[in-house]
Amino acid sequence: MNNTEILVIDDEIQIRKLLEITLQSNGYGVVKANTAKEGLAAAAVSTSDLIILDLGLPDENGQLVLKKLREWYVKPVIILSVKNNEDDIVSALDNGANDYLIKPFRTAELLARIRSVLRNSTVSQDVPAIKYEDFEINFSTRSIIMNNAPVKFTTTQYELLTLFVKNEGKVLTHQYILGEIWGADYIAQSQYLRVFVAQLRKKIEKNPNKPTYIITESGVGYRFVAKEIE
Repeated sequence: MNNTEILVIDDEIQIRKLLEITLQSNGYGVVKANTAKEGLAAAAVSTSDLIILDLGLPDENGQLVLKKLREWYVKPVIILSVKNNEDDIVSALDNGANDYLIKPFRTAELLARIRSVLRNSTVSQDVPAIKYEDFEINFSTRSIIMNNAPVKFTTTQYELLTLFVKNEGKVLTHQYILGEIWGADYIAQSQYLRVFVAQLRKKIEKNPNKPTYIITESGVGYRFVAKEIE
């Protein structure tokens, strides 16, 4: 047992059993709920480090459950759903999901996704906040502060900025960023990335047309360059 607890919210008994066996055999503790009501209650009282959430719950839409969770739950949430259309996936990511996996799924891939989001979450917890000249990112509250006031960022904008910050100085390829933020199915959708990078630059750069934080590496990707303020 590695002391990591995962809350599974899914109404399919076969999926819950499969996840329980898979997760426990890999050292994770498991808490289970089969409705939105049970899941929200379990999340409120448990010490779960991650939630696996189905969107097709019998008593409430999973997207609404995700929104409710994100009002206070700051740890990772992975969506596990049969819904595979682009709108559902993008909505879930914008509503606060860290990752999205489509049923039926490969257990090895699920475990890899779990390790990835937990690893990123641990980095955020170890460093509660980072301050730069023009803004501060607070990992504990998932917020961005500019001129001593919070600035509204969508979940996807926040996740993208966090990815850049955690990899300061490194060149991140388009494919890597798309895979980390939107998933493997989106690694060819470079337009997504251009749009969100432009949005970020408008929010954090003094001159978005001459960025100093998010630098374009032509034909390759982007590099985040910044100096922390003590």
